[in-house]
Amino acid sequence: MLLTKLAGDRAPLPPQPALKSVLLAALGGFLAIATVAGLSDWLVMALTLGSFGASCVLVFGYPDVPFSQPRNVVIGHVASSLIGLLCLQLFGPHWWAAGIATGGAIAFMMATRTVHPPAGSNPVIVFLTQPGWHFLLLPTLLGAVCLVAVALLYNNLTREARYPKYW
Repeated sequence: MLLTKLAGDRAPLPPQPALKSVLLAALGGFLAIATVAGLSDWLVMALTLGSFGASCVLVFGYPDVPFSQPRNVVIGHVASSLIGLLCLQLFGPHWWAAGIATGGAIAFMMATRTVHPPAGSNPVIVFLTQPGWHFLLLPTLLGAVCLVAVALLYNNLTREARYPKYW
């Protein structure tokens, strides 16, 4: 039974996006990460997270899906980092605590309708780097807000559709 399921549904691949969409998404991702990384250099503080690269895939490649909406990006990142920091503080840097933090972040995002898949890696980042509470503001909150600000400008300047779909 399991092996049969592992074969998949044999559904066709999704349609290939138009070259223009691919190039616009790539440029948006470049601009967003360059903005956040440039601000990091200019302000001499960390504002980038590895998960922000994955956020750019969604926000610029698929801006109309729920995972890409500003509330999902910001709340997803901040809540996931907060849960990671809380678990690190409460349980210590143990492998099982990282699992609790990640599962907790997933549950929180789903329960609050703020799912942003890249943010699910934030508790892992917290356990790998073991930052202080400042991590919640810098890089998490300020970095996520910068990404959303670039996405708001860029997506509305380069597409006919509105971004965001909701707040």
